[in-house]
Amino acid sequence: MSPAAHRADVAENRVRIVEAARAVLAESDHVYLNEIAKRAGVGQGTLYRHFPTREALLAEVYRQDVEELVAAASGLLAEHTPAEALRLWLDRVIDYAEVKRGVLAALEPAAWQDLVDHSHTPIESALDLLLSAGKEAGAIRTDVDPHGVILLIAYLSRLDKGEWEARARPLMGVVLDGLRRQDVGPR
Repeated sequence: MSPAAHRADVAENRVRIVEAARAVLAESDHVYLNEIAKRAGVGQGTLYRHFPTREALLAEVYRQDVEELVAAASGLLAEHTPAEALRLWLDRVIDYAEVKRGVLAALEPAAWQDLVDHSHTPIESALDLLLSAGKEAGAIRTDVDPHGVILLIAYLSRLDKGEWEARARPLMGVVLDGLRRQDVGPR
């Protein structure tokens, strides 16, 4: 195998491991590395070469999800109206929050607190971009700020896994309805 093919194989294994871990986290609060390795189609040795500890793997899943969530804000604004971009982004927040719950449940408090602290500012900045565009378009209330919206969507952390499917998206719809300006129609 050429060095370039070997590097591509290594990178592909890493991606598959992270995707498998994300899937396991979305399904269960119990994270077993052997199950993740099996789903990724790699041996445990390969998993441990990429992620020497369970915490390292879970932190990587969390970091990637935050990066994708933050990056999505500007992309959604480029393709949709501000109100629709905000709706689509908040829908992604639900998916992110489901994985986040799994990560936080599987990590010790000291480990997850550092992850949360480092993700707060980028997520708030992405939300600010969406809210500002919505305000400029006249679709979003002018009296809301990113921190307040984050407080509103914190309800996601209170949902039990069994009620997630039935409640997460409908409640986010209520939050979104509350963010819209009431003196104008949907934009």
